[in-house]
Amino acid sequence: MNKTLDIIKKAYKPYRYTYIKSATLIDTSSGKFVIKEKGKQNIKKLYEYLNSRNFFNFVPLVENNRDDFQVFKYIEDINIDNDQRAFDLIDVVSSLHNKTSYFKEVSNDVYQSIYDNILNNINYLNNYYDNLFDNIFKEIFMAPSHYLLIRNYTIIKNSLSFSKENLDNWWDEVSKENKQRVSLVHNNLKTEHLLINDKPYLISWEHSKIDSPILDLIKFYQNEYFDLNFDELLKKYLQKYPLSKNELTLFFTVISIPPKIEFNEIEIKSCQNVREGLDYIFKTEKLIRPYNTEEEEK
Repeated sequence: MNKTLDIIKKAYKPYRYTYIKSATLIDTSSGKFVIKEKGKQNIKKLYEYLNSRNFFNFVPLVENNRDDFQVFKYIEDINIDNDQRAFDLIDVVSSLHNKTSYFKEVSNDVYQSIYDNILNNINYLNNYYDNLFDNIFKEIFMAPSHYLLIRNYTIIKNSLSFSKENLDNWWDEVSKENKQRVSLVHNNLKTEHLLINDKPYLISWEHSKIDSPILDLIKFYQNEYFDLNFDELLKKYLQKYPLSKNELTLFFTVISIPPKIEFNEIEIKSCQNVREGLDYIFKTEKLIRPYNTEEEEK
């Protein structure tokens, strides 16, 4: 990084540096710029592809010729309510998926791999919680966090059962398919990765790739389920980019898998971990329930 800073000093002559996570903001006589070290993602080629698909919600590159870093235009973010930012983010992401979607032929091995990976995760968590519950039941005096977990044993197990049942239903359908809908996915969606100015700008594209569009929904939900109203966000997304029955089933399958709740040496932290894990299950169940009801009525 010291070598990078030496190059920046010579090329841009900044008079102020501000470090923001993995980026560096520099103030110069020519304006403000954001410096980021280069990763595996070729941002220039990615932007060229997005331009070709008429998607322009990204921060322009100022310089990409250096080996170690790239320079972006600085965008001053407007302070808005986080719920509004989330709606803007869903709007941008649905546009991204719409403009980059296509169907590709796939072998049965692709779906088999998805099925096996999710099933392995479900089986692992089933064994993890079974062993955890067995050990806690042997305790004469339970810690508050252990008691809270035991009281909600059936809720966690039901969540895992629902995931397994949904996964099997999904597999029964897609095992007959020989194509898959894919799009460019950002693959790291958070409200903090959307800047608002003259238009919304999606940042932090380092993990982007071609994959199923539900991957963005999964990441966004798992990152920010607690603070946002995903009922309305999902409705807005589906209005702009309708998911197939199989895609929606897989999305619900993955997010309904409960998190792995772990304990801490500090008891109050353990209680917090259990509470957060249970909150995830309750919120997810509430999100999915209306869609299950619609399906049952059909």
